Amino acid sequence: MHEKFKDGRSIAGKRYLQALQLTKPKMAKGMMARAIRGGINADFLLADAWFGTKPMLRSAEELSLTAIVRMKKSKLKYRITSHKNGNEVIQDLDLKALYKQAVRKKWQKIPGQPYQCKILDVKLNLASLPKEREQWRNVRLLFVRGNAEVEKQETGKHDWAVFLSTDINLDAAKVLEIYALRWAVEVYFKEAKQHLGFLKEQSNHYAAYIASIHLVAIRFCMLISAKQNSGASGFAEARSSLSHNLRDINYAARLWQVFKAIITGALNELKELLGDALTLVLETIEQHINCFFIQALQLDPKTLRLEAQ
Repeated sequence: MHEKFKDGRSIAGKRYLQALQLTKPKMAKGMMARAIRGGINADFLLADAWFGTKPMLRSAEELSLTAIVRMKKSKLKYRITSHKNGNEVIQDLDLKALYKQAVRKKWQKIPGQPYQCKILDVKLNLASLPKEREQWRNVRLLFVRGNAEVEKQETGKHDWAVFLSTDINLDAAKVLEIYALRWAVEVYFKEAKQHLGFLKEQSNHYAAYIASIHLVAIRFCMLISAKQNSGASGFAEARSSLSHNLRDINYAARLWQVFKAIITGALNELKELLGDALTLVLETIEQHINCFFIQALQLDPKTLRLEAQ
């Protein structure tokens, strides 16, 4: 992607410069800030483990958002306070150590859900560098385990995940309910990659990838509209229905081209007999066939002209 922009002040030019100069967390913060300025009101920041980092948590705080993120089982330390023999004990432990000390064999059932959980209220230092001023924040860690596979009869000792909430008043069910809203994002990317050509374009210009992302989003919105208008029960059903219709239309158009060639060939042999009426006969047949496509296959005249080309 080395092609220069004709106008560096364009949106694509600005985004390219940001991609070169900014880290992913800073770019994500800028995107969220633009969305808020654009009138998209939000209360929560939801992210998977890839963005479960201190910079993202700081960004959520600066934008007045409650963060609910999945955390990696990394070496990131959390400060937990406990009491032993009447004394206060403060420890800095990573998630695996917290699990062994305060979670294992202490699971609790989540009402109405096939999961078990354990909540720990801890402190997290949001400072990223050792020399940076400490920024301790109260956070809630939700340890969750459950059978991911239906056929599994027992939950393994490693089958657990951790979610972090910057609002320590949210209970386990609420945290999972809110985080489940991310599923729509997962559905979008799955459909976009498999069926809508997401990032399938090959180019050495950054603007092509900006265009690709926006075109995929437009296609997805059109499918959502088709789903709502057709009453389809699911997104995949609407997409399959449209794909089936397009195949029918394409086949019918190609079939008409074959019939048209046969009819034209037959009428050409009667040219001496029909004379100028030959053109009128062909136009009449064409008109009736087009009416059939418009009524039966819901093809508009413009589409017919494009197919003919």
